[in-house]
Parts: sequence; C-alpha cells; structure tokens
Amino acid sequence: MNQTPPPAQAVAENVRAALAEDVGSGDISAELIDAGQQADARVITRAEGVFCGRPWVEETCRQLGGRIRLTFAVEDGDRVEPGQVLFTLAGPARDLLTAERTLLNFVQLLSGTATLTRRYVDLIAGSGASLLDTRKTVPGLRLAQKYAVRCGGGQNHRLGLYDAFLIKENHIAAAGGIAAAVRKAKALHPDHPVEVEVENLDQLAEAMEAAAEIALIDNFSLEDTRQAVSVSRGKIKLEASGGIDEQTLADIARTGVDYISSGTLTKEVSPLDLSMRFQD
Repeated sequence: MNQTPPPAQAVAENVRAALAEDVGSGDISAELIDAGQQADARVITRAEGVFCGRPWVEETCRQLGGRIRLTFAVEDGDRVEPGQVLFTLAGPARDLLTAERTLLNFVQLLSGTATLTRRYVDLIAGSGASLLDTRKTVPGLRLAQKYAVRCGGGQNHRLGLYDAFLIKENHIAAAGGIAAAVRKAKALHPDHPVEVEVENLDQLAEAMEAAAEIALIDNFSLEDTRQAVSVSRGKIKLEASGGIDEQTLADIARTGVDYISSGTLTKEVSPLDLSMRFQD
C-alpha cells in the first residue's frame, strides 16, 4: 500500500487556503482568551473508521506559528474505534481554538474517504480486482483525497488530464472512432497509457484491435462483463465502472475484471465524526 503523502507544498497550499477562508483578518472569538493561557486538548472519534490527515494537522499547526505540540496515537491508514483518542495538542489556548475547525475539517473529510475505501476494498478482498478512484474529487483537494484512497487500501487512477489517456464517448466521436483516437494518442504521447471507454462488446473488440492497454467497460451488465473478461484475456486490461455500489461491487469483482473504479469514494463521502475537547 502506497501511503506516501502528497508533496509538502501541496499540503501547505491546502492549509493556507483553508486558514485564509476561516481566519480572515483574525479569530475574534479566540481574542476572548488571555494571550498567555496554555491548554491541552485531545481529538477523539465518535465512529469507527480509518484515520487519515496527519500531514494537514501538522501543517495547520505549523502555519499558526508552530507553538502547538502534537502527539499522535494513530498513523494514517490505521483503523480506529468510537471513543478512541487520535491525537493530543498542547500549547497556547488561542492557537488551539483557531486551529480546531481547519484541522478537523481535513481529518474528517480524508478519514471519511479512507473509511469508505477500506469498506469497498474489504468487499472485494480475494477477488484479484483492484479498487480505483476517479477525478470526481473536491476542487483543490484532489491530491489529498487520492492520498486518503491509498490510506484506505485503494489505488489511484490518473491524477488528471495530463498523465494518462482516457478516451471517452465524446473523444471517440470527435476523433473519428476508436481506432483513430488510439492511433493518434500513441503517436502524440507514446509513453502514456491509453484507456478507452467502451459501451458494448463490439466497441471492446475495436479497442483490442486498436491495441489500447485498458478498456473501461461502462455500465455493463454482469453477463456482458463476464463475456468481456472471457474475450479479453491476455489482450487488454478491463476496468469496470458505472452504477457500482456496495450491493453490486463484490459480484462485479468476481467476474475477473482487473480494476473497478468508483467516483463514490471521493464524491459521496460521509466525514468521520470527530471532536476536539479541552482537558481540565
């Protein structure tokens, strides 16, 4: 499992934008507290799940002056249980109060993504299929959410429009067909993988004939998915997508596809329920 965080600069940019929109010209509520007052706090989870977001917590505290001392009881990718302490904070009370919402927002969202991913990964365990995310991410937080997917045991699809071809229905229509689109893709960027979205078995045959590396079989029935697996062995990788949920996931995985992609992992996330409380 690749749990390498995004580049430090990307994390810093995420946090800078979050603090700017939350703190603005200054935290006037924190001004109610004496500037010299020190405090201890802990963050707990009220639900089971998978923890994710440590780099964003650390960066939030760093950007607020680096006076907050952090102690983590868990690492990104760890399963957590209700009532469990995730990390503690100690430092100026004002800093803790200002940091609270920003760091919780990051951890709640990313832990929610990691939690859902782990649930999906567990459902297809032993099938041989890999779970992929998509580009359906919160704007500005793509690298963060894709990191959370990895922490949950999933794998990343392409990061953006620049690192792999995904030739979809409109590309095919505008380029003059599957063969023409694949041929041009290989001529333009021969070092980039070429994937073609297909809507039926005839288009799958065209994608194989054109020597695409991967076919995204979109909204195929289970029977058509089985046929696709049967005819594609050793010729092209298959990625199942479209209309996939917890009820259909395992059945699709058992057909023998190589990958299953789901936008749900990053666009229909229930944030993990967390709480930060000062200690007496």
